[in-house]
Amino acid sequence: MSGYLLLVDDEPGLRDAVQAYLEDSEFTVDVAPNAKVGWELLEKRLPDLVISDIMMPQVDGYQFLKQMREDPRFSRLPVVFLTARGMTKDRIQGYKAGVDAYLSKPFDPDELVAIVTNILARRAALTDIEGGTNIADLASQVAEIKSLLTNRSVLATTPSPIQIDFTPREQSVLNLVAQGLMNKEIARRLETSVRNVEKYVSRLFSKTGTNSRTELVRYALEHGLTE
Repeated sequence: MSGYLLLVDDEPGLRDAVQAYLEDSEFTVDVAPNAKVGWELLEKRLPDLVISDIMMPQVDGYQFLKQMREDPRFSRLPVVFLTARGMTKDRIQGYKAGVDAYLSKPFDPDELVAIVTNILARRAALTDIEGGTNIADLASQVAEIKSLLTNRSVLATTPSPIQIDFTPREQSVLNLVAQGLMNKEIARRLETSVRNVEKYVSRLFSKTGTNSRTELVRYALEHGLTE
């Protein structure tokens, strides 16, 4: 399995060694020496999974994870923690914060590859092709969006237009989401990949301050953002 990974670790030797091993395992890997640089890379390109050290200066792994989980663009992003700590309470803290897996240093790089591969495979198997949307959640959102579309005239009776700087492609995706289309259908309409549509939807969440497709459609209808 291939994929794009982001590795955040302040130890140059370990960072370089892990990057090389992951790349030998056919992953594409960007690296960052700290959480600040890691966040900058996240905003430039959405990875399939993040591997982060916990003990880092200024912003540690827990704070970095919290920042990701509070941002709609990265709230569902799989995260693996690397740590020198082996105590149960530290692992519990990580799982409560939303980490997907833990690996204590020193570790066998083959184990890391196995963990990453397993997480990405399970993510693909347990989520709809819509990209990251749980099937049950997706069904619920589709029903809610259809309800919103049925009552569109009611929402439009008291419009509150606002201006948001959408790119032309973001606007196109928003218009299609507001028609009740899912990512696979949008990708077909726009002749692009489902993965690209996911990225545009994530940007729309960020720009509108919404956290789901239903919230996005309601927001767009209420503020006159769709054509």
